[in-house]
Amino acid sequence: PHAQTAVAVVAREVPPARELPDEPLEPVDDGDAGEAGAGAAGADEAGAGATYSVEKQLEEMTADLKRVSAEYTNYRRRAERDRAATFELAKAQVASDLLPMADDFDLAEKHGDLKDEGPLKVFSDKFTKLIADLGVEKFGQEGDAFDPNFHEAVQDMSSGDEKTVATVLRAGYRMGDRVLRTAMVVIGDPQ
Repeated sequence: PHAQTAVAVVAREVPPARELPDEPLEPVDDGDAGEAGAGAAGADEAGAGATYSVEKQLEEMTADLKRVSAEYTNYRRRAERDRAATFELAKAQVASDLLPMADDFDLAEKHGDLKDEGPLKVFSDKFTKLIADLGVEKFGQEGDAFDPNFHEAVQDMSSGDEKTVATVLRAGYRMGDRVLRTAMVVIGDPQ
């Protein structure tokens, strides 16, 4: 009984269906859209709004993707640069730690211990090749112009404004543009 009452109520609320003519409907071209035209225009505007919204989201996501991609590229470059700098710093530290041995070989050569083809001479040659392969260059020769960036003056025996290296007490070493150790020198007048 309750189901019949519900069907009767629904039947009263739903208007009867209209029959459509067999002939196709022609569009109205008088410029007045009417209710049907307003509904279609509203649907078109809603569709255009949705399309605009999707296009805007796509542009925003594309811009975000480009920004993230650029940030990642910059991060990768920065990480590579930092890795290379760390490698060069470690190489310079190892080379600096080897410099006292280079001083010992220089002293041995001055005392004549490296004249004979013995084990010390062979080891000295291998060591010299090793630090040269690391990119370490020796500097500070007698007669060079004095430069406080590369030379450490222990004594100044010059009398004029022009100063040169008179005596090298300890050689200086550099690796590329980096000075590992300044040369310890006595300053004198040019010859």
